[in-house]
Amino acid sequence: MRFFSPINLLNTVKCSDAALSDETPVIEIRNLHKAYGALEVIKGVDLVARKGEVISLIGSSGSGKSTILRCANLLEDSQRGDILFKGEPVIWRGSGLNRHPGDAKQVLRIRTNLSMIFQQFNLWAHLTILENVMEAPVTVLGRDKGEAEASARNYLDKVGIGDKCDVFPAQLSGGQQQRAAIARGLCMEPEALLFDEPTSALDPELEQEVVKVIKDLAAEGRTMLIVTHDMKMAADVSDHTVFLHQGLIEEEGAPDTLFGAPKSERLKQFLSSTMAV
Repeated sequence: MRFFSPINLLNTVKCSDAALSDETPVIEIRNLHKAYGALEVIKGVDLVARKGEVISLIGSSGSGKSTILRCANLLEDSQRGDILFKGEPVIWRGSGLNRHPGDAKQVLRIRTNLSMIFQQFNLWAHLTILENVMEAPVTVLGRDKGEAEASARNYLDKVGIGDKCDVFPAQLSGGQQQRAAIARGLCMEPEALLFDEPTSALDPELEQEVVKVIKDLAAEGRTMLIVTHDMKMAADVSDHTVFLHQGLIEEEGAPDTLFGAPKSERLKQFLSSTMAV
């Protein structure tokens, strides 16, 4: 069983409520570079997610999709480039492989406004589903316990498992556990949801339970970055789709264009293999 610190897992204390233009992106990445030692895995990526937009990141394993998501949430340090949250640039100290965020309070403000939904559900086995969803608002945000419980029940109803409040994670299917993880993220009232392969650990039937929830959230106009292997979901829910290849954006655009009339040979090959009947 894995344990995560409140900052890593329970990510959503509010940033300043200062009014921002609707044009100000929630997340903006400029010329991002990320390396592990001598291995450069992100080689200069630009990405913008505005309020209410759903951005899907697709590509082969090792193309850098999840790394970009983790850099955006400051779970990984990048070596070059800028990351801005609601117009606020991350302050960096050092350079190259020694570069890291220079303001811990800023990191907390930014990271806790982005709820990360992981491939593995990361629910606490010793807490009920309701307690799992309540934990972050009470512990991190300092919300009243009764208020947090009401909110948690509401979000568990929203994802279709309101009747599972009093059971433990081990008593749920994988799809139900992932829906609980989504409810936990929503309960923090985040500025954006970051999904890292949310359905890849599920069998096809359970996968569709989670896909439905994500589609419903997209229809509500929530800001989301989704790393996914599910091309149908990416085509259905995205406002903008980004195809990554070897750490670079090979092609991007509206899903109708990207999936219906791909330009690059590499994307054509990728779609041919992933969308084959």
